[in-house]
Amino acid sequence: MKPSKATQGTHRDAGETPPAVSLCVTLKDRKDFLACNRGPYRSVRGFILQARNRQDDDPTIRIGYTCSKKVGNAVARNRAKRRLREIARLMIPTKGRAGWDYVLIGKREVTAMRDFKELQADLKYALKKVHE
Repeated sequence: MKPSKATQGTHRDAGETPPAVSLCVTLKDRKDFLACNRGPYRSVRGFILQARNRQDDDPTIRIGYTCSKKVGNAVARNRAKRRLREIARLMIPTKGRAGWDYVLIGKREVTAMRDFKELQADLKYALKKVHE
C-alpha cells in the first residue's frame, strides 16, 4: 500500500538523528530561584531576567518564570507567564547558553500588554548583556 501525500516525508528513519537543540527544563525548586537571584541580572522594559552559570557538566538550560501579585490578578499573572514562556521557548534554545539557569520575572501591566516582537527583542538584549 502506497503512503498518502499527507504522510509522505513526515516520518524519520529509525537511524536518523534529530536536529541538535539545547534541552530546556523548567525550574521548580525555590532554592534554584534563589540561586539565580544572586547571579547577574538585567531589567528591560518588558521583564527582568536573572541568570546563573551552574558551572556543572549538565548541558541543559533551565528556565523559571515568576509573576508576583503586583503584576495583577490571576488572569493577568497567567497571561504574563504564558507570554514569558513563549518568548523563552522561541529564543533561549538558540540565544541561551548550556549549563545556565534563567529566571524571567514579569512586570506590572507591561509584560502582559507589550508587543510580542518587542518582548523578543528585550530577551535578546537582556541575554546579550547578562553574558558580557
